[in-house]
Amino acid sequence: MLNTQTELQWEPTALEKYNKMLTRIPVFHRDIARQVVLKKAGINAKARGSAHINESDLTQAFVSEVPKAFYSLMVRIMDEVGLDYKKYHS
Repeated sequence: MLNTQTELQWEPTALEKYNKMLTRIPVFHRDIARQVVLKKAGINAKARGSAHINESDLTQAFVSEVPKAFYSLMVRIMDEVGLDYKKYHS
């Protein structure tokens, strides 16, 4: 389902939650969310000096990259999949 065309690896739990998030995002927003979140999560991991994307990288990517108009939907979906967004909530 996920094409991880990146030199970074995923921590298994983070990848599972990423895939669950994507399946819950409306179809017409899914591809753009996949692209921008994947890119930002990779940037976050590299900024930590890691070769692995973890849940924190993923959560921060969603919080920073999803447009504010969709924030309440994103928060609801994060709750459903078990991503703790509260410490990154602006």
